[in-house]
Amino acid sequence: MSARVTGLWRFPIKAHGREAVEAVDLTAGRTMPWDRVWAVAHQRSDADGSEWLPCRNFTRGANVPALMAISVRLDEAAETVTLSHPDRPDITLSPDRDGAAFLDWVRPLHGDSTWQPARIVRAQARGMTDSDFASLTLCNMSSHRAVEQRIGRPLSIHRWRGNVWLDGLAPWEEFDWIGREVQVGGAVFKVRERTGRCRATEANPDTGQRDTDMLATLGSWGHTDFSVMAEVVRGGRVTTGDTVRLL
Repeated sequence: MSARVTGLWRFPIKAHGREAVEAVDLTAGRTMPWDRVWAVAHQRSDADGSEWLPCRNFTRGANVPALMAISVRLDEAAETVTLSHPDRPDITLSPDRDGAAFLDWVRPLHGDSTWQPARIVRAQARGMTDSDFASLTLCNMSSHRAVEQRIGRPLSIHRWRGNVWLDGLAPWEEFDWIGREVQVGGAVFKVRERTGRCRATEANPDTGQRDTDMLATLGSWGHTDFSVMAEVVRGGRVTTGDTVRLL
């Protein structure tokens, strides 16, 4: 296997923006730093950030596709984010202090959705990933290209909202890693499970409009999964360009 890291992405506010980083220092048993640190509870949820909760408690692209077009820049020192969207003016705010301003900015993207944002909460235990363990998603560029080929046109990798992108593998090879350990740069991951997908992947991350029946496309392979969820079992630094080795 001759694979390398081609991209590292974090999502400071769950389902609300993406940001590339060149390097990340990972800690065993923890999520990627600054990944899903905040999440947006909807009006039917009582989430307050005190404990991990499943994604159904939060607003997300599966129900509000316009959210998929948000990008973000995080100022770690100030703990502020700058949010951008093609249909909204850029805004810089503190998720902890400026919750009302955030809600005013994001509500127009919801339209008449029944999943209206109620409050932004800070995860107090760990990042609000979609797994009930502290995970990062490892994504395979070859699998992404296989999906593009099946659909017949280029697709943004941001449909998948993955943390670590790898290239140099066979399509779907990552599924064979379940239960095994893989070294990525200076960190070691235990690959735990496939990542089941939802309707968020139907939305174009440039426009926030649904334009692809992604679940049906994945279903042509007999599943609706893309990427794998992994746990950091040995911390270390991971940088774009690092090599990948199955242990």
